[in-house]
Formats: sequence, structure tokens, C-alpha cells
Amino acid sequence: MKIAVIALGKIGLPLAVQFASRGHEVVGVDVNQQLVDLVNAGTEPFPGEAHLQAKLSDLVPAGRLRATTDYSEAVPGADAVVLVVPLFVDADAKPDFGWMDAATEELAKHLTPGTLVSYETTLPVGTTRTRWKPALEAGSGLVEGEDFHLAFSPERVLTGRVFEDLRKYPKLVGGLSEAGAAKAVEFYQAVLDFDDRPDLSRANGVWDLGSAEASELAKLAETTYRDVNIGLANQFARFAATAGIDIYQVIDASNSQPYSHIHQPGIAVGGHCIPVYPRLYLWNDPEATVVRAARAANAEMPDYTIGLLEGAYGDLNGARVVVLGAAYRGGVKETAFSGVFDAVASISRRGGTALVHDPLYTDEELEKLGFAAYHLGEPVDAAVVQANHAEYSELTKSDLPGIKAFIDGRRVSSAELWPGVVYRVIGKP
Repeated sequence: MKIAVIALGKIGLPLAVQFASRGHEVVGVDVNQQLVDLVNAGTEPFPGEAHLQAKLSDLVPAGRLRATTDYSEAVPGADAVVLVVPLFVDADAKPDFGWMDAATEELAKHLTPGTLVSYETTLPVGTTRTRWKPALEAGSGLVEGEDFHLAFSPERVLTGRVFEDLRKYPKLVGGLSEAGAAKAVEFYQAVLDFDDRPDLSRANGVWDLGSAEASELAKLAETTYRDVNIGLANQFARFAATAGIDIYQVIDASNSQPYSHIHQPGIAVGGHCIPVYPRLYLWNDPEATVVRAARAANAEMPDYTIGLLEGAYGDLNGARVVVLGAAYRGGVKETAFSGVFDAVASISRRGGTALVHDPLYTDEELEKLGFAAYHLGEPVDAAVVQANHAEYSELTKSDLPGIKAFIDGRRVSSAELWPGVVYRVIGKP
């Protein structure tokens, strides 16, 4: 098959690589010329995605994968076009379709009969049918269901382990017609590898959910569930700390019963998915009070954690405080909705001098993000772990000279490593 992948970001590029690895001809489209040049040179444009560089090194020289900024090179004659263009959401849960509208308009100009178009960007329920279908038909002059087929199939992977997750989880699809759904199922069966380990709880493969709307809601539901669960865990943690209870012991005990699946509390919920997609759900369902409350509870956690620091250290006015981790999670060079921003702002409001350390970022990169860079070994009064980088589990007092309080926002360390330092963990007295 000839396949076009629109947007070669941290999800789109691994998808393109996966499709090409199954023997298909793949052309990726991106507006970033520098990224396109790196892909065509067989060089990964961003670090941290397992196996990506090795696969690029094989596929690009073999002619199975190339990139372009020109839709006319990728879309005409394609058997399938997959879009992974970002969707943004504002503080009022209103989606900004700007980038997706622009990509859809360009796609429609070059769409040819016989193509399957699949949107993988998470969307509010109904968007595929009521927004993309008329836009593609108007821009192409073609009729969906007759000249081309349209489907929605959400990505269900985490950056850093995309290829592993593509094998592990069922691929969900929903079409606008039975014929479109069948095309989508056939396509994804031809481009993905599925893990058939006997310990998987349900059969793997491609699942047709019966409609694009059901597939859209499935993605919103699974992500919103995680946000609500973490919000509940954070509220449990805040109460437990005031009652002299170790919440982690309680969670382990509760989860020993098969119907309890309480997640872990922490300083922040970051990334492109969990902080964002519950707000897309709220845009569809403004009466979802449980979802709204959980999102608010999670958004409060960075400031709550700096409050723990203030309780452990005292007045932060004039104190040098290092936030350990700019990334939203360990091992991934990405700051989307990272708790570092609110943590730094909270320290500054309290009169402290906020510094930021992250082993994945250079000083210049941290400064571009608006942070003052910190280097291990420099004097500091207090520290807060924001990202669970593996390196932080090995820190000791000698790495942070002068430290008086250490707030472990991700439970990566232990009190034994910090003698003479006030050590606190979210959810412990």
C-alpha cells in the first residue's frame, strides 16, 4: 500500500515507521522543514523513543519511508491517509481546531478516489462526522462512502514506548459506514503487529466499535478515567497526611481486592493526554461534575506540594529552591502541561528563588522555557522532585549542598538518603 501520514511528531513519526516496517510505501507530511530534512537523513528528530533511530536507519535508505512538506507528493493515489495533527484545548475546555482545519483543507485539495482517511488525534464526540466529513467533501468534490471512506481510530500509546504499545493494546476503529469501518479494520490489520501473549486479558487486534462516535468516546473515556482516578488518589493522599496515615500502604491494601484500581498520587498530571482530553469530554458533557472536580483537584497539586515544602522548610522568602525535572514524566523530553510551570510559579509567589534541573535539557533549553538552570553541586536550600527521572533516585545530600528540606513529589527517593534533612512525600504524615 501507499500510505500518507500527516504530522510527524512524537506519535506520527513512529506510526509512519511502523507502517513502513510492514513493507508499505510511506510518505510523511509535516510543516517543519527541519524535521522533514532529519527524517530524510534517517536521523530521529527527537530523543527518547525506543527503537526509533534503529528503524529509521533501516527504512529510509531502503526507500520505504520519506518525508515532505508538500501534500501533493504524499496524498494523491494513497490507499490510506492517517492524520495525527495536534488539537489544542483552552482553559474553558474549548477545542482549537486551527492546525487540524488547515491540515484537513490541504488534504482535501489532493484527495483522490479510493482513499481511506483515518483521524487519530483525540476529538470531541461527533467531530469526525460533523466537521471532517463535510470539510473533506467540500474541499475535494468527492463523496464520503462512495468515493472515499472516513474513520476515527484513536492512538493509545505513550511516547517513549510507542512500538511496544502498538503491539500491546487493541486498535479501536469506528467508521461512518459499515464499508468504511471494514476498510479501516483491513488497513490496520495490514500495518500493525499485535502481541498474542496468553496473559493478555482480552483478545488483541483491531476492534470495530460500530461508529466513529463510539471510537471517539472510548478514547475520551479511558483518559478521563485516569484523570478522575488520580484526582481521587490525590484527595485521599491529602486527607491521609492530615490523619497520620500512609496512603501508599492504604492503596496497596485496597488494590489487593480485584475491584479496586486506585492510582498513585503525585505533584502533577502532565503530558498531552490526561490534562487535556477530560476537558474535551467536558466540552461535550458540561454536566460532568465528577470530571470537572477531578481536573480541578489535579491542577491544584503543584501548589499544594510547594505548600508541603513551606511547611517543612519554613518561610520560602529568599530561599533557593530547585525543582527537579522540567519534563512532565521521567525519561521523556517533553514539557507539555508539566507541573514544573506551576511549581516554579508557586515558589516565586512565596518569595523564593526557583531553579530548575533536568538531565534531558541543556541550560539554553531551560532558559528558553523561562527557567533559571540549576547544576548539581551548587548550593541550594530546598528541593522538590517534579519528574521521576531515574537519576533522581540516586541523589544524596552531596549533590545538593546546604539542603534543608526535600519534597519527593514522585516518591523516587527515601528518607534514609537524606539524614538531617526534612524529607516529605505526598500522602505520608
